[in-house]
Amino acid sequence: MSRELVVFSHLRWTFVWQRPQHLISRLAHGYDRTWFVEEPEPLEGLREPCLRMEQQGDVTRVWLQVPDDGTLPGFNDDATARYAAALTEVLEPGETTAWLYTPMALAAARSLQPTLLVYDVMDDLGAFRYAAPELALRQRQALREADVVFTGGRSLHRSVMEQAPGNAHCFPSGVEPEHFASAAPERERRAGSRPVAGYVGVIDERLDLDLIRTLAEELSDWTINMVGPVIKIDESTLPSVKNIRYPGPCHYSELPEVMSGFDVALMPFARNEATRSISPTKTLEYLAAGLPVVSTRVPDVVADYSGVVELCDDGVAFARACRSVAAGSATERRERVRPILHAQHWDTIAARMAAHLEAARFDRTSTQETA
Repeated sequence: MSRELVVFSHLRWTFVWQRPQHLISRLAHGYDRTWFVEEPEPLEGLREPCLRMEQQGDVTRVWLQVPDDGTLPGFNDDATARYAAALTEVLEPGETTAWLYTPMALAAARSLQPTLLVYDVMDDLGAFRYAAPELALRQRQALREADVVFTGGRSLHRSVMEQAPGNAHCFPSGVEPEHFASAAPERERRAGSRPVAGYVGVIDERLDLDLIRTLAEELSDWTINMVGPVIKIDESTLPSVKNIRYPGPCHYSELPEVMSGFDVALMPFARNEATRSISPTKTLEYLAAGLPVVSTRVPDVVADYSGVVELCDDGVAFARACRSVAAGSATERRERVRPILHAQHWDTIAARMAAHLEAARFDRTSTQETA
């Protein structure tokens, strides 16, 4: 009997390496096959939809290439039918675990008649720009139907518990400390050059562009590096202060080298609906790279990292904090963050999640045998 994991995601496997990739690449070892099903992707000049598959290590990417008609494709009825038909053909008889990262794919997951339905709530997607109007309804349905629910942070957990009490497990995102270990010694070798304050991640509506502009103006003798893809916002709205650099996205494997070029790490998030429930993965990655971190008062950052992250509210305060923490003791900083990094290793998180899945599978099997 085959054990297969089918993950439905609004994010692409080859996009910024974050929570889904970290977790699913680890959990895949417990299954015979793992499928990562992405939203349809528009392609200019294509006449008919075409299903694509691509092997990425232990994970098989699956996505529907569709004609580009100017709309934002998603897990609509047509895509659901095509995915269901394709997956039904390739899935072996046995146990299927369907895993949601977006509730918009609930119908596609249902169509597989899974042994177990899992919903990992990594973000409040309904608060994001261009969110589908029906997303809130699909979220309630997914939370009601899921056998196991995970949440990506404290604020999300509180919100989810109001809809799925007793069935949700809080697992904030983690880190691979060993992946970032080379950043600190490399930074020490370049000490004495022009200071750099840097951000790594998606550049979108969650960032406070006015704060970044003021920060750059206040730190005119520094370089501000904003590393990452620009999505959902017009690039012409980005601050154009002369000491700000936008080098574009980088691969996860390149992050230690990129972060070794920073003196201070930035988390300049806006205070809006899109950031109300976020628990940024980059917090731990910055800390693992040996960097001092300056952040706005995102609720989960305040709750979990106020002892190791400098918290500020505006660009002027950010600039002042950058100068202060850059002069702090790297040794003292490492000692303070060491226990946090150990507790939040992705290996530990994935193993604990797998244990919850096995418990849910056992409970479901026992119930069916008793009935």
